[in-house]
Amino acid sequence: MNAPAVPSSGFYAILDTGYIDDSEWEYKADAVLSGGACILQIRAMGDPLERVRELVERVHPVARSHNVPLVINDHLELAASTPGLGLHMGQEDGPIDEARARLGPDRILGLSTHCLEEAKKAVEAMDILSYFTIGPIFPSQTHAEYKPVGIDLVRAVASLEPALPFFCIGGITPDNMEKVVAAGARGIIAASFSLRDPDLASTARFYAQHLTG
Repeated sequence: MNAPAVPSSGFYAILDTGYIDDSEWEYKADAVLSGGACILQIRAMGDPLERVRELVERVHPVARSHNVPLVINDHLELAASTPGLGLHMGQEDGPIDEARARLGPDRILGLSTHCLEEAKKAVEAMDILSYFTIGPIFPSQTHAEYKPVGIDLVRAVASLEPALPFFCIGGITPDNMEKVVAAGARGIIAASFSLRDPDLASTARFYAQHLTG
């Protein structure tokens, strides 16, 4: 059994409750998807489950209208009970095979990695995972608890030529994006920088148009 496919390249957008007012969720989702995001994630770390559920209910129709998959960060039970919702996991969120068993074969499942060893394990689990992320590449407000892994890790992971899509995350801006792409990245995630831009659609379009696939 192979995990559901995701684009092998492109801009992966994250909507983080730390950067978005409650009244802006549908607008921000539509803007970033109109700009060309290929995956959309809701990240609501520490928020009550009912609030997270409400955000999913509000954003899911917007994602469906753009034919883009929606992923929730760290809420396995919510993902399993919501048709069509994918899941993104961290290294400490439990076994990925158990998550896949709960989700079934037709849901997107992603995993964060922070070193070459973790990335290699993710590639080996391509029958379970749909994609993985590596980072933070640069210092990041969103991932301040992690030491930046740097461009060298991007080169090392790209040299594996993984069949599983991977996305680089952490402090990536229009000013340093070309360095990440030159190191071998085909997928980029930009959360805090893009969400602070009043013209979110244009920012998303910039990232999306500079990635090839």
